[in-house]
Amino acid sequence: MNLLDMVLVFFCMLIFIIFILVGVAFFTL
Repeated sequence: MNLLDMVLVFFCMLIFIIFILVGVAFFTL
C-alpha cells in the first residue's frame, strides 16, 4: 500500500466519522 492509498483510506474514515457525529447530533437534538 503506497502513501496515496493510505491518505485515501484516512479521508474516507474521517468523512465516515463526521457523518456519524452529525447523525448523532441530529438524533439527540
